[in-house]
Amino acid sequence: MTWDAELTRRLAHRHADNLFRRRITLTGAQGPRIVTDEGSYLSFCSNDYLGLANDRRVIRALQEAADQYGVGAGAAHLVTGHQRIHESLEQALAEFVGAPRALLFSTGYMANLGIANALLGRGDLVIEDRLNHASLIDAGLLCRAELRRYTHADVGAARRLLAASTAERKLILTDAVFSMDGDLAPVPELVAMAVDHDARVVLDDAHGLGVLGAGGRGSLEHHALTAAPPVILMGTLGKALGTFGAFVAGDEALIETLIQEARTYIYTTAPPPAVAAATCEALRIVREEPWRRERLRDLVRRFRRGAAELGLPVADSDTPIQPIIIGEPQRALAVGRGLQKAGVLVTAIRPPTVPLHTSRLRVTFSAAHSEQDVDQLLDALSGVMNDNH
Repeated sequence: MTWDAELTRRLAHRHADNLFRRRITLTGAQGPRIVTDEGSYLSFCSNDYLGLANDRRVIRALQEAADQYGVGAGAAHLVTGHQRIHESLEQALAEFVGAPRALLFSTGYMANLGIANALLGRGDLVIEDRLNHASLIDAGLLCRAELRRYTHADVGAARRLLAASTAERKLILTDAVFSMDGDLAPVPELVAMAVDHDARVVLDDAHGLGVLGAGGRGSLEHHALTAAPPVILMGTLGKALGTFGAFVAGDEALIETLIQEARTYIYTTAPPPAVAAATCEALRIVREEPWRRERLRDLVRRFRRGAAELGLPVADSDTPIQPIIIGEPQRALAVGRGLQKAGVLVTAIRPPTVPLHTSRLRVTFSAAHSEQDVDQLLDALSGVMNDNH
């Protein structure tokens, strides 16, 4: 079979199984109401949890920094791409999460791969939750260590895997907030287990940073823990902070090791300095405007109350990620299309992103939404779910 024939066959199977993905093309800025090639919609698809992606202050910080630093960094951090504003952002992030140091990466995917590949190799052990994000799964696969996965949030299973291993270096990888389910990892138990077994634990706090904790410092603050060994914290900047990029926070030896050995840090162009400046401004807003988190929690509670009254199959989550479990891909797509006809956009998530038979609508909230937006979503869901029962 030729390459073209093989690829065509695979694409045809995706279509037949209702797993073919299509991009939505926006023609304007991110926000609660978006404009696409197909029309204008009330959107519940974004990870812009605090409504900062289109905040005028963040935009202005980026514009002013672009005038000063230009558009691109021009080189990797270890060549001439590391600007003073990158340094300032790293220091601000470290202070924010309570770690000695932080290190910028271009994406969360690259950060997770960089951590695992810099710290592990053949003969080592990596264990991780079965519902981890793809970047953590790939980090475990590509670092050449033995990879074992435990049942979702099953601390006992994770402990048994660690106890049975004779590897000298052991690493636990987990989402802190699971991106497709919205539930929290058993972080305190995993950290305690890492201490008992002389392991390190990587917490991917992409969906907790800025959202959880009284000060928005994320999952560690929520669980009253610190960014100290055995914890290695990874956070992203493109969700609650509304910009782009990621960072790893931890002790001095860890960060310096990543600078020297993380290939996804060494061999890539540094993020645009203007984006770093915008992130500094977004971080200031996160600190000084706690009302955003309070509003977000209020909106989530309003939605969950309404969903319970309607009997909707919403997963057990108190975070801005509120999955409605549908089951099979074709029905999830049908419900998504029905909502779109009603002017509401919610992405249908299907395998392999989620396990078989758990296709869902991944409803996400932003502090920029209003109570009326939530009510409109509930009204649309009520009609569409009844039509597709």
